[in-house]
Amino acid sequence: MNTIITKDGTEIYYKDWGGSGAPVIFSHGWPLSSDAWESQMVFLGSHGYRCIAHDRRGHGRSGQPWDGNDMDTYADDLATLIETLELDGITLIGHSTGGGEVARYIGRHGTGCIAKVVLLGSVTPLMLKTPDNPGGLPIKTFDDIRSGVAADRSQFFKDLTVPFYGLNRPNAKKISQGVCDAFWFQGMQGGLRNELECIKAFSETDFTEDLKKIDVPTLVIHGDYDQIVPIGASAHAAVKLIRNAQLKIYNGAPHGIADTHKDQLNTDLLNFL
Repeated sequence: MNTIITKDGTEIYYKDWGGSGAPVIFSHGWPLSSDAWESQMVFLGSHGYRCIAHDRRGHGRSGQPWDGNDMDTYADDLATLIETLELDGITLIGHSTGGGEVARYIGRHGTGCIAKVVLLGSVTPLMLKTPDNPGGLPIKTFDDIRSGVAADRSQFFKDLTVPFYGLNRPNAKKISQGVCDAFWFQGMQGGLRNELECIKAFSETDFTEDLKKIDVPTLVIHGDYDQIVPIGASAHAAVKLIRNAQLKIYNGAPHGIADTHKDQLNTDLLNFL
């Protein structure tokens, strides 16, 4: 397996697929792994792009350290991957929690080797409801997620596929049981402590200042039926903070766009690249 070692000794697994063209790095959502990007990686790789995706620490096939389950460390792990592979002219693509990872990477490491950014169903700028972010979700929402994962994460992840793919919505796009099973499998690969601590990282981290530092062309994609990361406090707020950002709304799309709308997404990503 392809792996790198971070500064605290954590082993990070990554895939490196496709051609020798411009590099595209994918950051996945919680509680998934790089497997969540396979459709996009095969598609873009077949068009000559070098497609790289890593399993975030504590997720998938990467190490499960007790500490470092926070956005600053996730961003630094991404920086280590980029430095180790000596990449430049990169397009960073982040879904959900991965969007936060991408934003925090730029906030900490800049855009010197970054050409473009895509934020897909991203948690940016802030998911938690606060006096300054009245459109966010109350802390009880995330406390309930923590309680559900701690009590029976296997069943919780099975139940989570319903809102994730919008299966409880009228006229929802059909998703096979196999896709739902794959979501569950990816979630169960991660470490329990890592996944619990990641809930705080994706929900309580404020990425406002990070977004202001993005100075490369940015595409924000979001479904208006997203029940996991509601569009109002995320995509609509993010495009106001990012210079040179364009917003593309997928009508009727849920959070799991990479599966439910993969053909449309693949086309939009290729056009943006």
